[in-house]
Amino acid sequence: MVSRTLSPGERAIARCDQLGGLPFSDETGLLYRPWLGPAFVATVEAVAQWMREAGMSVREDAAANLIGRYEGTTPDAPALLFGSHLDSVRDGGRYDGMLGVIAAIEVVADFQARGERFPFAIEIIGFGDEEGSRFPVTMLTTRAVAGVLEEHDPNTAFAELRDANGINVQQALAGKGLTPRGMITARRRREDVLAYVEAHIEQGPVLEAENRALGVVSGIAAQRRFEIRLHGQAGHAGTMAMSLRRDALAAASEMVLAVERVASEAQGAEGLVATVGSLRPWPGVVNVVPGDVTFTLDVRAGTEKRRDDAVAAIITAMEGIAARRGIELDLIPRENLAATPCDSRLLGLMKQAVAQITGQSARVLVSGAGHDAMIMAQLAPMVMLFIRCEKGISHNPAEAVMPADVDEAIEALITFVRLFAGNPELSQRRNPA
Repeated sequence: MVSRTLSPGERAIARCDQLGGLPFSDETGLLYRPWLGPAFVATVEAVAQWMREAGMSVREDAAANLIGRYEGTTPDAPALLFGSHLDSVRDGGRYDGMLGVIAAIEVVADFQARGERFPFAIEIIGFGDEEGSRFPVTMLTTRAVAGVLEEHDPNTAFAELRDANGINVQQALAGKGLTPRGMITARRRREDVLAYVEAHIEQGPVLEAENRALGVVSGIAAQRRFEIRLHGQAGHAGTMAMSLRRDALAAASEMVLAVERVASEAQGAEGLVATVGSLRPWPGVVNVVPGDVTFTLDVRAGTEKRRDDAVAAIITAMEGIAARRGIELDLIPRENLAATPCDSRLLGLMKQAVAQITGQSARVLVSGAGHDAMIMAQLAPMVMLFIRCEKGISHNPAEAVMPADVDEAIEALITFVRLFAGNPELSQRRNPA
């Protein structure tokens, strides 16, 4: 059988698949790659090697993000920054985040093979903690790069955030010789980053339904997240009368249904969705009425008003349930992310690039999922490219993409870089804000 050279899209998929199992997962039989875990460290080493093979210099910053740099025609040039994340949710898919990093490496590899350089550098960043799958706040390392992470921010207090094993961020960083205070120094100067570009699987069904390989993102939905703690009274399951119970899990169950009801009654208005993704009763044994429960709440919508109206309705419902059942209710804010539009000028260039490669006008859509791009928009103009994924499935081992689609995505990104280079207003060094 005669072997053939893989296309860039095939090679990108193969690399993502390679990273889908041991030693690039911290659990056998499924993909789980939390920030600073053993699998994350192994993944950084593998991706760093592919960056070097593409002609990039490689470093890790003080937040354990991986950064590759392809120099421009002049030293110390500002960078056009590509990025996405290296971490994974538990039992996640192989392409969420990772494909954006690997596809960007293919873009640089193409320029390296052609000997093509630009007045700016190209950098690729693999963020360490987009998902928040280890600690209860997302995009910690992205916030560090964007310069919006503060050690004593009451909304995060990130150094003391703990994972399921009781390890806090400070202890996890120490394993890499890093510190929370040092992590803040990962911030980039505005004048050193021209723009941020992120390619990502769509994580939705629109592109597949319309038989399109690619889409251009106009903006990212607003999000709010809470950690909710209920305190009732634990007791013996066989001797505590039903009428006397202060069952925290029964109260939580009613609250979960209230979350579903509020979001469902809106009938998808302005993209409103609400989710309880984690629920942990205590003590969690068969013969004890649960005395405590901790669960999460994630609310998203296309506008802050729609999101905040839903949050208010949900909290009102929860307060009523807690009062009726004699349960103490603590709501701890964890995230408050505004709706984030993509830069109109970059959006125009990406639409032009997609049209040139696909032969049809670009489909523009809003992202209901959060991305590193929504934080990076606080540092630099940003834009996103979506890649079709099978049935819109994501955060699931069934995630799948087609090589031809990834080939088109890589070609569109290559075209985007050239269009960007031809626009001096965007591609020349910015003055500090």
